[in-house]
Amino acid sequence: MREKVTGLFVAAAIAEACSWLALLVGMAVKYGPPDNELGVKIFGPIHGGLFVAYALLVLVVARLHRWSMPATVVALACAVPPFATLVFERWARRRGMLGTDRQPVREPAPVG
Repeated sequence: MREKVTGLFVAAAIAEACSWLALLVGMAVKYGPPDNELGVKIFGPIHGGLFVAYALLVLVVARLHRWSMPATVVALACAVPPFATLVFERWARRRGMLGTDRQPVREPAPVG
């Protein structure tokens, strides 16, 4: 179950970032020369739903993997700026906070 929930968290982090991109494009079209609100009407609710899903999954994954309170707060805060969920997910993966998929440490090459 832990791997499944962690996979959902990763998918939500990626989807939330993609929805940010779509919403930003929709906002550019809305306030730009075309003056069309359709993009914001479509992608606004999608982004809102993914935002909530990401936040809930952060809380579940933080509990499953026993994240510290500061790490959990940072993960939640990363839902606000565009694309920050991707940065957090990669950072958490490198630190082994998402389970057994920790990146191997590369040994320095011998000199000479």
